[in-house]
Amino acid sequence: MSRIEQADGSIVITASHNPAEWNGLEFAAQAGRLLNGQDLKSFLDIYHNQKIKLCSWNKQGKIKKLNQATSHHINAILEAPWVNLEHTHSRQLSVAIDAGNGAGSRISPVLLRALGCKVSEVFCHPDGSFPRPSEPDPEALSKLCNTVQSISANLGLAHDGDADRLVIVDESGHAISSEYTLALIADFLLEKTDQPAYIVATISTSRLIEDIADRHKAELLRVPVGVSFVVNKMKELSKDNPKALVLGGEGTGGVILPNWQYTTDGIAAISVIVQMLADSDYSIQSRVRNLPKYEMHKIKLKIKRQAIADELVQRATVVFGQLSNSTLDLTDGIKCVWPDRWVNIRKSGTEPVVRIFSEANSSDIAKELALQTQKSLQQIVMQIEQENK
Repeated sequence: MSRIEQADGSIVITASHNPAEWNGLEFAAQAGRLLNGQDLKSFLDIYHNQKIKLCSWNKQGKIKKLNQATSHHINAILEAPWVNLEHTHSRQLSVAIDAGNGAGSRISPVLLRALGCKVSEVFCHPDGSFPRPSEPDPEALSKLCNTVQSISANLGLAHDGDADRLVIVDESGHAISSEYTLALIADFLLEKTDQPAYIVATISTSRLIEDIADRHKAELLRVPVGVSFVVNKMKELSKDNPKALVLGGEGTGGVILPNWQYTTDGIAAISVIVQMLADSDYSIQSRVRNLPKYEMHKIKLKIKRQAIADELVQRATVVFGQLSNSTLDLTDGIKCVWPDRWVNIRKSGTEPVVRIFSEANSSDIAKELALQTQKSLQQIVMQIEQENK
């Protein structure tokens, strides 16, 4: 809508996937591009320094209520280059949608019906208390999984609170890791193009995206965690390679589609997944089986003060830099990479925690790596706290 209305900027009221007691403001520049770190710093400096000029009464802007925002967005999606309505309507896929009582509660079921799907709704009534946890983890999606099984749906789809992410449930009612959302969409879009292609993914996104890039001879670029970093790199690549297909995203289920808009859009991502199934006889399960398998383990280490988190990451860089047979990547926090596994340690941008992500070929190895890392970090935290007594 920012692009359609030619707005100078926009504000979204959202706490993203944080618990119900949280709320916040997300600021975007023209065409919906989220402000990056430097933009936000400049913005907050203006606020904290009280350098705010109020305009006179006769120069104030106007408030305009956009009653057709939903239909505008749906129509734009239906006209996207990857959508073939003849195919989607002929398949009449059965889809269960769980909007998590959030922003996708009304629009996503309408979009699915416009794509010719038979729709079953789960948690699709807006409710700010979020009866279903806003994080679309497998544990939170039990009702969706049961619905997919009970109605023999082709797939289930789930959003987080602000619907910028999409998580998939296969036809057996199994919730697939959010890492597969970007991978499946990239695999589908790249197999349809003969243009040069680039994928931009965050440092903590699964190694699966590397395999997708290799499969289609696309170039993969890694950036720090955060949509703004993905967007900045995508814009840079699109400017330098105007004929290339450039897409990006994160392992959380957030995808930034090519030639669409510079932000994650879980609603538009629905159309790609539906089209992917409509264009072939392959099910979600069979497509997932056709991809390499990795297991990821995630741990949150609570930190009392930001200063401790800063010191922790600094000291951990030295400790992990001494590990043998590994490569150290400092793109965002610390990423220690071995041929068959990796672990990433970084400060959260939304919670007072340090996040530990690990990935390996088996869940046991990934879990053990994460737990060993947690133990090492806890020892460093104890040292810091003792020194500061």
